[in-house]
Amino acid sequence: MSDSAKWYVVHTYSGYENAVKTSIEKFVTGRGMEDKVLRIEIPMETVTEVTESGTSKEVERKVFPGYVLIKMVMTDDTWHLVRNVRGVTGFVGSANKPIPLSEEEVLAMGMEKHEIVVNYNVGDHVKIMDGPLASFTGIVEEIEPEKNRVSVMVSMFGRETPVELELDQVEVQK
Repeated sequence: MSDSAKWYVVHTYSGYENAVKTSIEKFVTGRGMEDKVLRIEIPMETVTEVTESGTSKEVERKVFPGYVLIKMVMTDDTWHLVRNVRGVTGFVGSANKPIPLSEEEVLAMGMEKHEIVVNYNVGDHVKIMDGPLASFTGIVEEIEPEKNRVSVMVSMFGRETPVELELDQVEVQK
């Protein structure tokens, strides 16, 4: 069932995001719909605010005030459950047809991370599997998993050239 779950954006009254999240969680638990409504998130970020006196403090604030993100299987029941929560003004989409976020949008927001297993190390000989340099080989110079980047030294036209690639674009040369 969770394979058909997608992220949807719900518009709320400003300042009601936490109340909406709590209410939806209670309704979901009360109606036994945990298999249909999987996650409810209010994207937050930590920012450093500098006061007039010159002191700085770290503050959590909402990335999208007035919006709540919900990963759910869209059915008539789940639509009505979310839509009838106090403080919800509607789903983002057209009329009564909520539009789910695309995979790229979800990743860009950091809501879900695709874990890529890296089976190579610095110094390994690798083959580029994807992109304009597909089938070229090179040596891994640097791996940056948090940025989904690998730097590979490739020999092109008799010169060693560093190439920046995504982690899943290369594999160990056999």
